[in-house]
Amino acid sequence: MSNQSEIPLSERNKMLVADFYAKVWNAYDVTALKDFVAEDYVQHNPHVANGRAPLEAFLGPMFENLPEGRFTVARLVAEGDLVVAHTLFQATAEDSGTAVVDIYRVVDGRLVEHWDVKEEVPETTANGNPMV
Repeated sequence: MSNQSEIPLSERNKMLVADFYAKVWNAYDVTALKDFVAEDYVQHNPHVANGRAPLEAFLGPMFENLPEGRFTVARLVAEGDLVVAHTLFQATAEDSGTAVVDIYRVVDGRLVEHWDVKEEVPETTANGNPMV
């Protein structure tokens, strides 16, 4: 088995983000934030304050209000200290969902900064192509 340091940094960062979605978002485990998010996390989403504690305070009620909510990661792209996640969030299995692009900055194996953009997935598109 290879040593973690032998894996390119961009791949390690993508693995971190993939695990973050699996263990925090899709397993509804706010206690796992400490394993992924720096305490002084910088947040660019206008609805959440800076820091790991405010993110935890935001996610707890969200998980309670959306007990079937789930992210499906379509693609992860990494360059330098940035990872871009293109995902589909569905509140329920029947929900068309929301296309989400999250950008994370990673330092020393922790998410230290976050930006996101979201767009509701329409029933049909003019081009017939999926959004995610």
